[in-house]
Amino acid sequence: MSGDADRKRVIDALVSEWAALDRLLTGLTGDEWTRPTCLPGWRVTDVVAHLIGTESMLAGEPVPATDVDVAALPHVRNDIAAVNEQWVTALREEEPAAMLARFRDVTSRRAATLAGMSDAEFDAPSWTPAGQATYGRFMQIRIYDCYMHEQDVRAAVGAPGNEDGPAADAAVDEAARALGYIVGKRAAAPDGSTVLIDLTGPIRRRLAVEVDGRARLVDGCDGPATTELRLPSTLFLRLCGGRTTAHDQVEVAGDRELGRRVLDNLGFTI
Repeated sequence: MSGDADRKRVIDALVSEWAALDRLLTGLTGDEWTRPTCLPGWRVTDVVAHLIGTESMLAGEPVPATDVDVAALPHVRNDIAAVNEQWVTALREEEPAAMLARFRDVTSRRAATLAGMSDAEFDAPSWTPAGQATYGRFMQIRIYDCYMHEQDVRAAVGAPGNEDGPAADAAVDEAARALGYIVGKRAAAPDGSTVLIDLTGPIRRRLAVEVDGRARLVDGCDGPATTELRLPSTLFLRLCGGRTTAHDQVEVAGDRELGRRVLDNLGFTI
């Protein structure tokens, strides 16, 4: 992650994703804000509280105190989730109009901050949810997180959309980063095997993972893949995000058992 072009691409995708979320949230009814999502314990408004909280912390705001023992909640499994839950708890009684105003305020401030960053600041070392990396890497992960949560809201209110474009493309990129670990470690693909994941749209990709001592994403297969999985990009992202385990829409060719193991282990989001 370096250079003005990379910085601009990441920032533009993140800001455009915030705009997409704004448009989606603006059109929701009061009832839709309280719809349950596929995320345990969270309604639509709780998803928005999480997004507000993360951007607020990145803007330098403290995590709100709460009387609730968030670590004891059954869906809170780690320290990051506990911090997320503090924001969710603190904002749980906010009205939709106030939540939308909070979201617009913090994302506009964050967009201004990002626009004013130099390449050196963007490439500076930083903590990220995926470990120590750079601030720019953290922003790549923010695109994935925001996009996935937009889709969570859409699924909850029955309003599919925004399944392609820069944010969706960046989300597929983020999921693809995990495929070497998923195929090699979690699915235990044998040495010498190749797994090809063919995304049929709206985002079209052919993601090939070769196992040669270790599993790694490669540019393409030299010959027939050991296993080939064909599925829509939206379903691929839902499987990678742990939003569903159903893969009856996936076409599997070749080693079906290996294909099943890959599909069963695609969920990597913490």
